[in-house]
Amino acid sequence: MWELFLQDARRWVVPSQISTEPLTLRQVIVLLFRHLPLRAMFWFRLGSWCKQRGIPFLPGYIQRRIYRRYGLEIVVGADIGGGLYIAHPIGTVIAPQRIGRNCTIVAAVTIGMRNEWAFPIIGDEVFIGAGARVLGGITVGDRARIGANAVVTRDVPSGATVVGIPARVVKIDGTPTERERVTESVAG
Repeated sequence: MWELFLQDARRWVVPSQISTEPLTLRQVIVLLFRHLPLRAMFWFRLGSWCKQRGIPFLPGYIQRRIYRRYGLEIVVGADIGGGLYIAHPIGTVIAPQRIGRNCTIVAAVTIGMRNEWAFPIIGDEVFIGAGARVLGGITVGDRARIGANAVVTRDVPSGATVVGIPARVVKIDGTPTERERVTESVAG
């Protein structure tokens, strides 16, 4: 629990970079004091730790506390790797099958089920923009970027950038897809 939380805290030192530098206790306290979303992650990690050890009542209490105090609806005990960075937790819903390491979730994002009891699997270093919806039993590959307000209901390949409703791939590893190259040449 502590190591996962420290990975979360390291993301708040310089949010745009993934740091491996060790944090002092003083730095952790300062980060917790300054950043409300990091406090929510501390409670999430504590609740998940309690759930793994079969401690009754506390995981449910902590999950409700996170929702009431921070506006973040997150499933305590969910399989979420270290380094999760949630910029603005209010209005965000996180109910995944799995989220990898060093993922960024901006604001008012929904990750959860769609029409059946199946939840998304999200890879490592994924960026999910404000207002995006990632729904159903889909897989989002490593280093994928999901644009603001995109609605993702199909698998996203590794390194892809998706935008729109429904979400469509516009880039893979920074290179525009054929459809986007044609659109850019017509428009420009």
